[in-house]
Amino acid sequence: MTMPPAKRSSPPSKRSYDPARVRQALIGQVEAVTASAHELTAEQRALPSGLPGWDVHHLLVHIALQIDAVPRCLAGPESKARTPELDLPRWVLSTPKAADDLDRETRAEAERTADGAARIDEAVAQLEPVLESAVRGDLIVPHGFGAMRMLDFTVTRLVELVVHSDDLARATGVTANLDRLALAATVRLLTDTLAVKAPGASVEVRVPPFAVVQCVEGPRHTRGTPPNVVETDPLTWVRLAAGRLAWTDAREAGAVSASGERADLDAQLPLLG
Repeated sequence: MTMPPAKRSSPPSKRSYDPARVRQALIGQVEAVTASAHELTAEQRALPSGLPGWDVHHLLVHIALQIDAVPRCLAGPESKARTPELDLPRWVLSTPKAADDLDRETRAEAERTADGAARIDEAVAQLEPVLESAVRGDLIVPHGFGAMRMLDFTVTRLVELVVHSDDLARATGVTANLDRLALAATVRLLTDTLAVKAPGASVEVRVPPFAVVQCVEGPRHTRGTPPNVVETDPLTWVRLAAGRLAWTDAREAGAVSASGERADLDAQLPLLG
């Protein structure tokens, strides 16, 4: 697989997200998934979602809940913490612990909801008045795994919406409707998370055109072509990191190129629960 070089990512601890671009990405991805939801037929909404025990109706409701989370978070009390306790990579790595609770919440809400697309509309209506507050960099809000910046929490919504928009597309057989800024933010956060989970500099992971990180313990590479390189496209990387695609399947399908004896990420994936 030959792809153009990507710009090397900042170290995970140095990553920053521009509030205006996060706001634009959130609007873009919310609009994209809303449009996709309204195009579905009744038959498509009854299809399996690909997630255990959920049909597409459950998935639509879950997407609505991810959008709802922003106004719900802002409506709650401001955190008493003076500094964030939870950064974005640690949020990604904490998500498996919340999976059961999210499943129960989604199932209960799906039983109460007749129309998943309409439920997304309701969530969007609640989001619109608080968009400016959602990207405030100085606001720290409570979170189940530790206080975090409201801007960072909004970035987590981009990840959720990109992953589940792709779930929706694969379940219904349509093309994934992904906002470029939202996809870029998601790819960068997930590559940063890999570098946190598997620190080191023996393997270079490239996801052009959005990110390049070094990870995995071993000899550090400093000059020339790295001896251990993994390269893939943005959507494949999102699916690998979210557990939607197995490493071995991606390799066999030619969706990932991996060169070097250390260029095997099977033990590190998935990242997102």
